[in-house]
Amino acid sequence: MSTVEVNGTVLGTESFGARDAPLLLLAGGPTMLSWPDALCERLAAGGRRVVRYDLRDSGESATADPQAPAYTLRTLAADAAALAGVLGGGRAHLAGIGVGGMVAQVAALDHPDAFAALTLVGTRPVAPGPPDPDLPDHDGPTMARLFAAPMPDWTDRAAVARFAAAGAEVLGDDPAAARTTAARIWDRAPATTAPVQLANHLGAVFARLDCTPRWRERLPALALPALVVHGRRDRFFPLGNGEALAREIPGARLLVLDRAATALPATAAAEVAAAVLALDRRAPTD
Repeated sequence: MSTVEVNGTVLGTESFGARDAPLLLLAGGPTMLSWPDALCERLAAGGRRVVRYDLRDSGESATADPQAPAYTLRTLAADAAALAGVLGGGRAHLAGIGVGGMVAQVAALDHPDAFAALTLVGTRPVAPGPPDPDLPDHDGPTMARLFAAPMPDWTDRAAVARFAAAGAEVLGDDPAAARTTAARIWDRAPATTAPVQLANHLGAVFARLDCTPRWRERLPALALPALVVHGRRDRFFPLGNGEALAREIPGARLLVLDRAATALPATAAAEVAAAVLALDRRAPTD
């Protein structure tokens, strides 16, 4: 683990693989632990230097006030581009998952010279909130069950882990994996205060960010190899969202994980790593 200062803030990072290998940059959603260790290790074994990082107000990155963030979605996108430049290794392959996928889309659009390839996992082409009429919204019955559960005591590590496991079961993800990841996220947070833990586990800060102007209409202008990965069983961002991304980004490949839901399961690491490495072979090397 290490920290890197960019754009006047500090980002927590973790690297896998040789330092002089081509760079694969993984944005979190919002913490780096959204990316399974197994996937990072497989990518590193494939000859890539993998750098996953925590977004602002999460994990080992700088925490200001997650209840009133003084930055926008485009600030987070600029962070990704600046981090790629600081780390070196040429233009980066940028990947984002969930809300981190929204950051990745904006980063690739706003900073095209920083990135050579783009991978988007379990995300959609519009900001948090109501989707466009042609995009499937969160599954209603699933959301009703999810939000019926009382919030845990965010200062209680065990309670937060149980809450995460219960939510994963509702979403169709692996409860045991969610419990373990939630405990790791709790341990990595800079404080045990409720707002900080809430921001780390639920990414609630995104509901308070300025996500304008829209970027969906700009997606056809992307001129880099792209991969869209989506779980067929995703009830949070149903598959139609990934299908729309793959249609609207020129030449994008859609990889549907038949057994996956919202989270990226470690069991899909081999399939996803193979697709990402294949995409890198299409990317420019300068």
